[in-house]
Amino acid sequence: MSDIKRLETGPRMSQAVIANGFVFLAGQVGEPGTPVADQTRAVLSQIDALLAQAGTDKTRIVSAQIWMADMADFAEMNAVWDAWVPQGHTPARATGESALATPDYKVEIIVTAVL
Repeated sequence: MSDIKRLETGPRMSQAVIANGFVFLAGQVGEPGTPVADQTRAVLSQIDALLAQAGTDKTRIVSAQIWMADMADFAEMNAVWDAWVPQGHTPARATGESALATPDYKVEIIVTAVL
């Protein structure tokens, strides 16, 4: 049986869960109401910090799910993503459009990484 470690645990969810050599991050969002590029940069910074806290980094991300409030912002989000993601270590990725927790959120990113 594997140990499970939770990071930044609150009453509803943990920001990260480590189990069986994987790190599962909760959906990360940026500052509500700011432009999609700013929200994306904030999200990616949070992902970097959580992965570091878990003992890994973005080169170890195996999967990413990106939820956009409006696919019209796809190119702007991708410009920030492309500058951040390490070439040669790009994860499997899916992007979709969905209503997010509040209309002021433009992007939410969920990743899974390995230790």
